[in-house]
Amino acid sequence: MDSALPDGFTGYDPKPQCSEDAVRDGCGVCGLFVPGEDVARATYFALYALQHRGQESAGIAVSDGRELRCYKQMGLLSQVFTEDILSGLPGYLSVGHTRYSTTGSSVVYNAQPLLTKTPVQSFALAHNGNLVNTEALRDQFPEDQARAAGSDSEVMARMIAEFSSGNIESRIVDVMQRCIGAFSIVLATETQLFGFRDPWGIRPLCVGRYGDGWMLASESCALNTVGAEFVREVEPGEIIIIDKLGMRSRSIETGNKAANCIFEYIYFSRPDTTFKGHELYLARYRMGRAIAREAPAAADVVIGVPDSATAAAIGFADESGLPYIEGLMKNRYIGRTFISPDQNMRAQGVKLKFNPLIANLKGKRIVLVDDSIVRGTTTRQIVSLLRRSGASQVHVRITSPPMRHPCFLGVDTATYDQLIAASHSVPEICQTIGADSLGYLSQEGLVEATGRPRTDFCMGCFTGTYPEGIHEQLTGKVRELAEIAP
Repeated sequence: MDSALPDGFTGYDPKPQCSEDAVRDGCGVCGLFVPGEDVARATYFALYALQHRGQESAGIAVSDGRELRCYKQMGLLSQVFTEDILSGLPGYLSVGHTRYSTTGSSVVYNAQPLLTKTPVQSFALAHNGNLVNTEALRDQFPEDQARAAGSDSEVMARMIAEFSSGNIESRIVDVMQRCIGAFSIVLATETQLFGFRDPWGIRPLCVGRYGDGWMLASESCALNTVGAEFVREVEPGEIIIIDKLGMRSRSIETGNKAANCIFEYIYFSRPDTTFKGHELYLARYRMGRAIAREAPAAADVVIGVPDSATAAAIGFADESGLPYIEGLMKNRYIGRTFISPDQNMRAQGVKLKFNPLIANLKGKRIVLVDDSIVRGTTTRQIVSLLRRSGASQVHVRITSPPMRHPCFLGVDTATYDQLIAASHSVPEICQTIGADSLGYLSQEGLVEATGRPRTDFCMGCFTGTYPEGIHEQLTGKVRELAEIAP
């Protein structure tokens, strides 16, 4: 690699030691194959549409048919990439990634795409999800390599490169059959683009047409952003292969039932993303209507926590007949900086994120709609902010059931002590957050709002029962909870 290129350009990734970190939210992945065009810029804008899925690091790898080049750094896309850097990534074939750490530290050597070399060629890999058998896979490595394979993504990359045989397609098939958990992956060699999804289909992945070529992305909103045409979702256990011959696919049969993460509907994915032919905005709107029927409130107005609960708040208002108003203005660029607030600013808590519209709140009985409560800290701060702004009552309504169990598949809840609902009843949570009343959407109401059957989803964070084939790997990590009064 040219030594004159700026820091962040990589050849093959080093093998650093690192420690396991807590499971966090999902990542965003994309890839393009468009012969005759430079695709780095389109990849950048596709990742921009997926920025909500990961804000710790960003990277793009591009091939011109002969060589893979990659640039990645910590930070948001706007902090990582410049015109000069994108110009230094020529080629028609790309992989892009924006990351929250799943396993592996949040440091630059765990940023993706990961560049790895097999005996016959190199590849760049971008992963969304989290494996549950990483330790068992790592135990198959020689001791020095096991210590160096920090993240589950790197474990998968090394398995493809060093512990499988044949061409890349054959290696992918082998690794898909050995890995257990969530993985939606976009992988590029010098001449081919691959997309593959775990047999449960936990995390999303879709394919579209981009001019005379093809595009893969975590969500359809990324296709729309760059003018690509949505074709379909990648099926659970499916491998998409794109090269100069066009697109083809093959499926890995495992007998596992599909189990999409229902939090993609509740929160993770953008509301303009389409799943199974329906925009998520409508599902979230229906969640709001459902919680209004299940847990009505004597109130004057309805507000939502921006931006994720806006559609649900409108649904609640329409169902209840109460007016929907804006009560909180989001400080959209707070947190998009490496400058940390000082202690006095941290003490202000949620004021860094939201400013109240006092004229809309003063003297009002408020219904506050949000998508979830994890630890309860932020909800408590918002309720307090509304009261200080003059709200006479605050009734909290949540468009998901109580989250009583951790997620081991790529969500920011890795331990029971992070979840207030694992140890508190609904009345106790209501008291803790300082609300006048608290209502959660039922599991039945949530599933109905998606328009899909219950059997399509993983709802382990609500039920403690994870998809068959995954649950068995979680011995000792999942515990039975005593019945908690509603």
